[in-house]
Amino acid sequence: MRRQSTAGDGQRRATVTDVARRAGVSTATVSRVLNRNYPVAEATRERVESAMRELGYVVNAHARALAGVSNRTVGIIVNEVIDPFYAYIARGVEREAALGGRLCLVCCTQGDPQRELAFIDLMHERRADAVVVVGGSIADRGYTSELARRARELEAGGSKLVLCGRPPLGEAAPTAAVEYDNEGGAFAITDHLLMQGHERILYLGGPPRLSTTRDRLAGHRRALELRGVPIDPDLAQPGAFSRSFGYRRMAELLRDGPSFTAVFAANDMVAAGAAQALEEAGVRVPKDISLVGYDDIPVAQELRPRLTTVHVPLEEMGRQAVRLAVSGGDEDDWREPTTGALRLGTHIVVRDSVAPRSGRPARV
Repeated sequence: MRRQSTAGDGQRRATVTDVARRAGVSTATVSRVLNRNYPVAEATRERVESAMRELGYVVNAHARALAGVSNRTVGIIVNEVIDPFYAYIARGVEREAALGGRLCLVCCTQGDPQRELAFIDLMHERRADAVVVVGGSIADRGYTSELARRARELEAGGSKLVLCGRPPLGEAAPTAAVEYDNEGGAFAITDHLLMQGHERILYLGGPPRLSTTRDRLAGHRRALELRGVPIDPDLAQPGAFSRSFGYRRMAELLRDGPSFTAVFAANDMVAAGAAQALEEAGVRVPKDISLVGYDDIPVAQELRPRLTTVHVPLEEMGRQAVRLAVSGGDEDDWREPTTGALRLGTHIVVRDSVAPRSGRPARV
């Protein structure tokens, strides 16, 4: 005997058959209206939708997935939801997904690559239209191979894996990608400090195995080499992308570390922590030590003095990630058609935290 579905209050849920009976159409017509995969006369569509509203019909998402129908969702996988870097990209993804009538599902890995792979599997099971993976990746051949395999599986199911702010997986992996000029931004901000006379520049923060850190350090070192400034390995102090790390490590370096006249914090949160430690030690920014960051999140303007930093178009990255994966074919005539890869620019935002070097480097 077939059991009838019931709602939480014990009442029987309306079915496709009930909707068809109320609208005076076949169940196949109701399915076409729901799935929008076949032309239906406007009057018929309105009659079916009216019957759905009257009956309180709710689509069974699980049944739609089993039937091979897209759930009209976009999954976004981030490291940490409260980190502004990820939060602004997620907002861009959500807003662009909403324009297409899609639900945005956010998953948080806490930096665990295995959780990232598991979340991609979950989004695949839900038949998401796209899965956007945000932020740097670790250099691990096994992990990269697993990620590429999932990209192929998503592609076979009509979905797309989008890499947002991380290196490509190679030609064998069918992905879309939204990048930003990470190394170029680091080069530009370092050169800005060099032009102010700073040569002893401390690079602070960023997990050493992360692609984001590798690119920013590469840009920083390229600028030093171009200006003929020797690279001192003691001035590279990697660590977490966090305010607490910036504060703790800066306090330690002020006591025991090498001398420096400027600090290039790996992101604005690290810069905020470093600024606090400098203030507590009686070191004035920028009179005693200049300070710059990366990302241009709101804290950069909230700090005093306001932070000179590298602007990354975070929300636009999120929007473009969705456009690349689920283009609906209704782009404006003047807009260049989307492709499988997109690179966005970065630029320096000059504020108040940098001053010309005065005197020789001092151990504070």
